[in-house]
Amino acid sequence: MPAPLTAAVRRKLEKAARIAAAASYSPYSKFRVGAAFLAGSGKVYTGCNVENASYGLCNCAERTAIFTAAAAGEREIVALAVYTPTPAPTMPCGACRQVINEFGPGALVISVCDSAERIETTLDALLPAAFGPRDLNVPPPPAPRPRR
Repeated sequence: MPAPLTAAVRRKLEKAARIAAAASYSPYSKFRVGAAFLAGSGKVYTGCNVENASYGLCNCAERTAIFTAAAAGEREIVALAVYTPTPAPTMPCGACRQVINEFGPGALVISVCDSAERIETTLDALLPAAFGPRDLNVPPPPAPRPRR
């Protein structure tokens, strides 16, 4: 289980995920999703879903945020908040769970929605016995060097 997050950090992630959803490019589904995650560095990264007329090329909010962070040199996810415009919280899809596992196998996952209902769990509970870097005998990546 990840280290407990303060209520203030949880609120910050949830607010950032809600704001990120506003940037969603979802002309086909009209399902605007936002995600925000806390990296090991302490920085928060956000993402939204980006759809494409060729549906298989769509990208979920969670992966958008993770890929942005990875491009910036981040290699650890501590916690992730996902917002969906629904009456009940929606958890990350299977593809997103696998990508989260790459950088945060024990990450806290918080799902929020338009009601007060919420779900808090961990990635390892959502994706037990996940395939990951350790299965390929790949050690965890070293912390990135600061950019100059």
